[in-house]
Amino acid sequence: MSGVWVFKNGVVRLENPGGSGEGSSGGGGGSSRRRKVLVHLPTEEVISSHEVLERYLRELGWEHYPSTPELIQYHRRSSVHLISLPRDFSRVSSVHMYDIVVKCRNVFEVRDA
Repeated sequence: MSGVWVFKNGVVRLENPGGSGEGSSGGGGGSSRRRKVLVHLPTEEVISSHEVLERYLRELGWEHYPSTPELIQYHRRSSVHLISLPRDFSRVSSVHMYDIVVKCRNVFEVRDA
């Protein structure tokens, strides 16, 4: 995977200008991008909604954190970590998914759809 990491409007994104391979953000209106999904490893279930994700996060000790109308946030009393997600689940990006994977090691994985 080659390219340049770009930070814009609070989001980090890998851009591969002029690349024609998978993961490229240039040309084709994003048609060459592979969609990612978040998978709960113990059950191999693809996380498809906030309700499903919340069920697994609660099992791990995560709780709702007061947030803005645009965000759903979770925190754990035993840590300083905070998971922030857009309220509209269709707007959850691979950056959000990898954030969950890092904060819940060995429980979730990001895969190509």
